[in-house]
Amino acid sequence: MTTEWFDRVTEELQDHLNSICEEYDQIGHMNINRASKHPRIEFFVSTEDEDRDYFCTILFDPYNEEFYVESFDVELLQPTRIILHDITDIIEAVHESFHEFLTHDSDSELVYLDDDSDDEDDEITIEEIDVEWETPEVTAFLIEDNVEVTYQFGVDNANGDGVLRRVNRLWTDDDILEDESTFTFKKDEASTIIAMIASHMDRMVGYDEIIDL
Repeated sequence: MTTEWFDRVTEELQDHLNSICEEYDQIGHMNINRASKHPRIEFFVSTEDEDRDYFCTILFDPYNEEFYVESFDVELLQPTRIILHDITDIIEAVHESFHEFLTHDSDSELVYLDDDSDDEDDEITIEEIDVEWETPEVTAFLIEDNVEVTYQFGVDNANGDGVLRRVNRLWTDDDILEDESTFTFKKDEASTIIAMIASHMDRMVGYDEIIDL
Protein backbone atom coordinates (compact mmCIF):
# COMPACT_ATOMS: atom_id res chain seq x y z
CA MET A 1 0.00 0.00 0.00
CA THR A 2 1.45 3.36 -1.06
CA THR A 3 0.29 6.95 -1.64
CA GLU A 4 3.19 7.89 -3.93
CA TRP A 5 0.89 7.97 -7.00
CA PHE A 6 -1.63 10.02 -5.00
CA ASP A 7 1.04 12.56 -4.05
CA ARG A 8 2.33 12.88 -7.63
CA VAL A 9 -1.12 13.50 -9.03
CA THR A 10 -2.12 16.09 -6.42
CA GLU A 11 1.03 18.07 -7.22
CA GLU A 12 0.01 18.32 -10.89
CA LEU A 13 -3.70 18.93 -10.42
CA GLN A 14 -3.62 22.50 -9.10
CA ASP A 15 -2.23 23.93 -12.35
CA HIS A 16 -4.78 22.00 -14.38
CA LEU A 17 -7.57 23.15 -12.05
CA ASN A 18 -6.56 26.78 -12.59
CA SER A 19 -6.72 26.30 -16.36
CA ILE A 20 -10.13 24.60 -16.20
CA CYS A 21 -11.67 27.28 -14.00
CA GLU A 22 -10.17 30.16 -15.99
CA GLU A 23 -12.12 28.92 -19.03
CA TYR A 24 -15.32 29.81 -17.14
CA ASP A 25 -13.94 32.92 -15.38
CA GLN A 26 -14.01 31.14 -12.03
CA ILE A 27 -11.48 30.38 -9.29
CA GLY A 28 -11.34 26.75 -8.24
CA HIS A 29 -9.86 25.26 -5.09
CA MET A 30 -8.66 21.85 -3.95
CA ASN A 31 -8.99 20.27 -0.54
CA ILE A 32 -6.80 17.20 0.08
CA ASN A 33 -7.97 14.76 2.75
CA ARG A 34 -5.39 12.11 3.63
CA ALA A 35 -6.97 11.04 6.92
CA SER A 36 -9.71 8.82 5.48
CA LYS A 37 -9.26 5.17 4.54
CA HIS A 38 -9.38 6.22 0.89
CA PRO A 39 -7.66 9.62 0.54
CA ARG A 40 -9.70 12.12 -1.45
CA ILE A 41 -9.31 15.32 -3.41
CA GLU A 42 -12.32 17.63 -3.16
CA PHE A 43 -12.81 20.45 -5.65
CA PHE A 44 -14.89 23.53 -4.86
CA VAL A 45 -15.51 27.19 -5.57
CA SER A 46 -16.10 29.85 -2.95
CA THR A 47 -19.51 31.54 -2.84
CA GLU A 48 -20.25 35.19 -2.15
CA ASP A 49 -21.16 34.37 1.47
CA GLU A 50 -17.78 32.65 1.92
CA ASP A 51 -19.30 29.19 1.79
CA ARG A 52 -18.03 26.33 -0.38
CA ASP A 53 -19.78 24.74 -3.37
CA TYR A 54 -18.20 21.34 -4.06
CA PHE A 55 -18.38 20.11 -7.65
CA CYS A 56 -16.15 17.03 -7.77
CA THR A 57 -14.55 14.44 -5.48
CA ILE A 58 -11.75 12.17 -6.67
CA LEU A 59 -10.93 9.23 -4.39
CA PHE A 60 -7.80 7.08 -4.20
CA ASP A 61 -7.68 3.37 -3.41
CA PRO A 62 -4.24 2.85 -1.83
CA TYR A 63 -4.49 -0.94 -1.99
CA ASN A 64 -5.02 -1.04 -5.76
CA GLU A 65 -3.20 2.27 -6.30
CA GLU A 66 -5.97 3.71 -8.46
CA PHE A 67 -8.06 6.84 -8.58
CA TYR A 68 -11.82 6.67 -9.00
CA VAL A 69 -15.08 8.60 -8.76
CA GLU A 70 -18.28 7.27 -7.29
CA SER A 71 -21.43 7.23 -9.39
CA PHE A 72 -24.91 5.74 -9.14
CA ASP A 73 -26.37 3.01 -11.36
CA VAL A 74 -30.03 3.93 -11.87
CA GLU A 75 -30.91 0.47 -13.21
CA LEU A 76 -29.32 -1.47 -10.34
CA LEU A 77 -29.97 1.19 -7.69
CA GLN A 78 -26.49 0.87 -6.31
CA PRO A 79 -23.26 2.86 -6.29
CA THR A 80 -20.64 2.20 -8.93
CA ARG A 81 -16.95 3.02 -9.16
CA ILE A 82 -15.50 4.62 -12.29
CA ILE A 83 -11.75 4.02 -12.48
CA LEU A 84 -9.55 6.90 -13.65
CA HIS A 85 -6.50 5.25 -15.15
CA ASP A 86 -4.18 8.23 -15.59
CA ILE A 87 -3.83 11.97 -15.09
CA THR A 88 -5.68 12.65 -18.36
CA ASP A 89 -8.74 10.73 -17.14
CA ILE A 90 -8.63 12.59 -13.83
CA ILE A 91 -8.43 16.02 -15.49
CA GLU A 92 -11.31 15.15 -17.82
CA ALA A 93 -13.44 14.00 -14.87
CA VAL A 94 -12.82 17.28 -13.03
CA HIS A 95 -13.47 19.31 -16.19
CA GLU A 96 -16.78 17.55 -16.93
CA SER A 97 -17.91 17.82 -13.29
CA PHE A 98 -17.15 21.54 -13.23
CA HIS A 99 -19.04 22.10 -16.49
CA GLU A 100 -22.07 20.20 -15.15
CA PHE A 101 -21.87 22.12 -11.89
CA LEU A 102 -21.99 25.48 -13.67
CA THR A 103 -24.80 24.54 -16.04
CA HIS A 104 -26.97 23.21 -13.21
CA ASP A 105 -26.14 25.90 -10.65
CA SER A 106 -29.36 27.85 -11.30
CA ASP A 107 -33.11 27.45 -11.14
CA SER A 108 -33.18 26.73 -14.86
CA GLU A 109 -33.13 23.27 -16.38
CA LEU A 110 -30.89 22.30 -19.29
CA VAL A 111 -31.96 20.15 -22.22
CA TYR A 112 -29.37 18.63 -24.57
CA LEU A 113 -30.45 18.59 -28.21
CA ASP A 114 -29.00 17.05 -31.36
CA ASP A 115 -27.92 19.84 -33.71
CA ASP A 116 -28.93 19.12 -37.32
CA SER A 117 -25.76 19.27 -39.36
CA ASP A 118 -24.26 17.87 -42.53
CA ASP A 119 -20.98 17.25 -40.74
CA GLU A 120 -19.99 13.67 -40.09
CA ASP A 121 -19.72 14.36 -36.35
CA ASP A 122 -22.95 15.97 -35.09
CA GLU A 123 -22.44 18.59 -32.42
CA ILE A 124 -24.45 18.77 -29.21
CA THR A 125 -26.00 22.13 -28.34
CA ILE A 126 -27.44 23.23 -25.02
CA GLU A 127 -30.80 24.99 -24.76
CA GLU A 128 -31.63 26.62 -21.45
CA ILE A 129 -35.27 26.51 -20.42
CA ASP A 130 -36.92 28.56 -17.69
CA VAL A 131 -39.14 26.29 -15.59
CA GLU A 132 -41.80 27.48 -13.16
CA TRP A 133 -42.21 24.62 -10.70
CA GLU A 134 -45.85 23.94 -9.84
CA THR A 135 -45.13 21.34 -7.15
CA PRO A 136 -42.40 20.76 -4.58
CA GLU A 137 -40.27 17.63 -4.85
CA VAL A 138 -42.58 14.71 -4.11
CA THR A 139 -41.03 11.54 -2.72
CA ALA A 140 -42.01 8.48 -4.74
CA PHE A 141 -39.77 6.00 -2.91
CA LEU A 142 -37.64 6.22 0.22
CA ILE A 143 -35.41 4.05 2.38
CA GLU A 144 -34.23 6.28 5.21
CA ASP A 145 -30.56 7.32 4.80
CA ASN A 146 -30.20 4.89 1.88
CA VAL A 147 -32.18 5.61 -1.31
CA GLU A 148 -34.68 8.30 -2.28
CA VAL A 149 -36.51 8.94 -5.56
CA THR A 150 -38.40 12.22 -6.00
CA TYR A 151 -40.44 13.85 -8.75
CA GLN A 152 -41.29 17.48 -9.43
CA PHE A 153 -43.66 18.95 -12.02
CA GLY A 154 -43.31 22.33 -13.68
CA VAL A 155 -44.15 24.30 -16.81
CA ASP A 156 -41.70 25.74 -19.34
CA ASN A 157 -42.40 29.48 -19.34
CA ALA A 158 -41.27 29.81 -22.95
CA ASN A 159 -43.60 27.30 -24.65
CA GLY A 160 -45.95 25.88 -22.01
CA ASP A 161 -44.47 22.37 -22.13
CA GLY A 162 -44.91 20.15 -19.10
CA VAL A 163 -41.60 19.34 -17.37
CA LEU A 164 -41.17 16.29 -15.16
CA ARG A 165 -37.98 16.22 -13.09
CA ARG A 166 -36.77 12.97 -11.50
CA VAL A 167 -33.99 12.87 -8.89
CA ASN A 168 -32.36 9.74 -7.47
CA ARG A 169 -30.39 10.19 -4.26
CA LEU A 170 -28.10 7.56 -2.79
CA TRP A 171 -26.50 7.84 0.64
CA THR A 172 -22.92 6.51 0.85
CA ASP A 173 -20.58 6.45 3.83
CA ASP A 174 -19.18 9.86 2.95
CA ASP A 175 -21.60 11.65 0.67
CA ILE A 176 -24.98 11.81 -1.03
CA LEU A 177 -24.93 10.99 -4.75
CA GLU A 178 -27.58 12.49 -7.03
CA ASP A 179 -28.70 11.49 -10.50
CA GLU A 180 -31.15 13.85 -12.21
CA SER A 181 -33.17 13.55 -15.41
CA THR A 182 -35.84 15.73 -17.04
CA PHE A 183 -38.71 14.80 -19.37
CA THR A 184 -40.75 17.38 -21.33
CA PHE A 185 -44.10 16.90 -23.05
CA LYS A 186 -47.05 18.79 -24.55
CA LYS A 187 -50.49 19.11 -22.93
CA ASP A 188 -51.98 16.84 -25.62
CA GLU A 189 -49.57 14.07 -24.60
CA ALA A 190 -50.29 14.11 -20.88
CA SER A 191 -53.51 12.05 -20.86
CA THR A 192 -51.98 9.47 -23.21
CA ILE A 193 -48.90 9.08 -21.01
CA ILE A 194 -51.04 8.68 -17.88
CA ALA A 195 -53.33 6.13 -19.56
CA MET A 196 -50.46 4.06 -20.94
CA ILE A 197 -48.82 3.83 -17.51
CA ALA A 198 -52.06 3.02 -15.71
CA SER A 199 -52.91 0.25 -18.20
CA HIS A 200 -49.63 -1.58 -17.65
CA MET A 201 -48.80 -1.07 -13.98
CA ASP A 202 -49.65 -4.70 -13.20
CA ARG A 203 -46.69 -5.79 -15.32
CA MET A 204 -44.21 -3.42 -13.71
CA VAL A 205 -41.71 -4.29 -10.98
CA GLY A 206 -41.46 -2.33 -7.71
CA TYR A 207 -38.34 -1.42 -5.78
CA ASP A 208 -39.11 -4.01 -3.12
CA GLU A 209 -38.74 -6.73 -5.77
CA ILE A 210 -35.24 -5.73 -6.87
CA ILE A 211 -33.55 -4.59 -3.67
CA ASP A 212 -33.30 -6.12 -0.22
CA LEU A 213 -35.54 -4.15 2.11
